[in-house]
Amino acid sequence: MVELAFDRGTIPLAVPAELVPHSVASPPIDQPMATLIEGDNLSALEALVEEGRRFELIYLDPPFFTQRIHHPKKRARRRDGAVVPDKSTAFDDRWASLDAYLGHLWARLERIRALLSEDGSVVLHVDPTTSHYLKVVCDTLFGRGAFASEIIWRYRRWPAKTRNFQRVHDVLLRYVRDPRVTPRFRQLYEPLAPSTLATWGNAKQRAVVDAEGRRRRSSKTDDASPGTPMGDVWDIGVVAPVARERTGYPTQKPEALLRRIVTALSREGDAVLDPYVGSGTTLAVTAALGRTGVGIDKSPEAIAVTRERLREAGIHVAEPRLVVRPSPK
Repeated sequence: MVELAFDRGTIPLAVPAELVPHSVASPPIDQPMATLIEGDNLSALEALVEEGRRFELIYLDPPFFTQRIHHPKKRARRRDGAVVPDKSTAFDDRWASLDAYLGHLWARLERIRALLSEDGSVVLHVDPTTSHYLKVVCDTLFGRGAFASEIIWRYRRWPAKTRNFQRVHDVLLRYVRDPRVTPRFRQLYEPLAPSTLATWGNAKQRAVVDAEGRRRRSSKTDDASPGTPMGDVWDIGVVAPVARERTGYPTQKPEALLRRIVTALSREGDAVLDPYVGSGTTLAVTAALGRTGVGIDKSPEAIAVTRERLREAGIHVAEPRLVVRPSPK
């Protein structure tokens, strides 16, 4: 038996076009659409577990083990009037080792599983440098049968100087709480291919089979086709420098990406959790789609950016909550 070792011990390896969001819902005054928790997310997750909270969808976009400090992508004005890059710290992604990084996520994913509803999903957003390690971690914590899909988010960006193929994708690992329970899932569709439209138009196709059940040809019905069922490779652009949704927070993810995740894996009125809230994209999209969201971050910069973003969008945010229980990185 092979084993993968890290700080928490050893893991035995036995093992159609985007939907347009509706207007922000208007809940009663005592039911905010978003709650922000400032502090270490391990302590915050433990507190939510103790409260008996459950979430239908948990999306986490943790640090990517870049081994560097990330600064806001905006400018600051010095006392002499000069405009220079903002060198304040958005978040610190430096780790003692890969083991320490995996141990950090292991501890949080343990609590996250306890917070999932029986038919809920967790989506872990990472990159190719660590996704293979983290799939083993998730297989161990959730069970191999709980693995639902690996989604590739493909994007375009400014080319890097490298003697290698350009890295233009991230990896999203989706797991369910209990594979015996039918999970929340709404089928999304992509537009039909031009060749299909040329042959069949926008009509839904139907297979014509012979007496042995073998498909012989296709025919079309009078019903309109919703499109092609969405695959697991998503072409979605990054947040453009001039985009209205841009906050200046580093590693900000596009609303189109979260809109697809939230629409497919939750329903209106559901609760969504983001333990690494960052720029607040998850909470902004969650509220726009009629879900309630809880976001956690220990970075004061992230909390401030998210609060301002939600305020500008007219989203009702609960009174801030602070978790101060000490916890290891």
